[in-house]
Amino acid sequence: MKIIVTGGAGFIGSAVVRYIINHTNDEVLVLDKLTYAGNLDSLESVSDDARYQFAKIDICDRKALDYLLATYQPDAIMHLAAESHVDRSIDGPSTFIETNIMGTYQLLESAKQYWIQLSADKQSQFRFHHISTDEVYGDLANTSDLFTEKTAYSPSSPYSATKAASDHLVRAWHRTYGLPTIVTNCSNNYGPYHFPEKLIPLIILNAIEGKPLPVYGNGHQIRDWLYVEDHANALYQVVTEGKIGETYNIGGHNERRNIDVVKTICDLLDELVADKPNGIQSFADLITYVEDRPGHDKRYAIDASKMAKTLGWKPQETFESGIRKTVEWYLANLQWCNNIKDGSYARARIGLHQ
Repeated sequence: MKIIVTGGAGFIGSAVVRYIINHTNDEVLVLDKLTYAGNLDSLESVSDDARYQFAKIDICDRKALDYLLATYQPDAIMHLAAESHVDRSIDGPSTFIETNIMGTYQLLESAKQYWIQLSADKQSQFRFHHISTDEVYGDLANTSDLFTEKTAYSPSSPYSATKAASDHLVRAWHRTYGLPTIVTNCSNNYGPYHFPEKLIPLIILNAIEGKPLPVYGNGHQIRDWLYVEDHANALYQVVTEGKIGETYNIGGHNERRNIDVVKTICDLLDELVADKPNGIQSFADLITYVEDRPGHDKRYAIDASKMAKTLGWKPQETFESGIRKTVEWYLANLQWCNNIKDGSYARARIGLHQ
């Protein structure tokens, strides 16, 4: 297959690209605007492979999309390009509306135009796979329920609202125009190459520098944690074996309170890091409770039984095994983190053209 991966220089996108290059014979064209979260260092291990290509474009640029689809002739599009940080969406929602809603619209229109001119055989094989989040479902506070593929949407933040809108657009383009789409909604991802502003890498990196470990509110918010490489494997199964028009929820079966995640990381660092900063006895001494995020959802939890029953997929990592791998990766790859902190990772953007 020839697969276009939008947002392929991001956290989940780069994991998908690495999975495809390392575990299949498929070709990949990465489309990425290279905003602050896009990092070509995350693709360095596969960048010399002949089956890998990269184009720096904005998915809101319809002309560029039309050109690339016409010339590359993909068999599938895996759409991961999105603004995805809740705090940033609260501070500046307009970028989320532009990228997540308008960008998805432009990509759908370009894909529809490309798909219509394909032969009947190629049309039947084509897939538009839209990768979304469980945050579109809202809050599961005060209940033991799980998010299923039939759960009503009730987004709480500008981020989740724009992702919900993009999900609806994708389903509408399938229903109205017949575009062969599939939607997946995932739980919180973690693992290597995660941008340092997110909870788990932030805690790891702050800890080893002796900085406060910020925890929103009382830290009792519950998330279902999914190791990113398990997610990449699941996404590939969906795009190759999933049923057109269907939605699949992908979760890690690992519900944890945020404070327990932070304490687990501290315990691992206590074990793995001999020289603790600032004379502290334990990294947990750095935990600092901060004012809660506005509209903060209390609990997310995915029912991923459809993935198991229909596609035979289950996560390979427990939270315990995955978080250990994650902490060890960050400790062994501090240069990747430092390149982000000093801004040098962004230099790769200069001079890149489609």
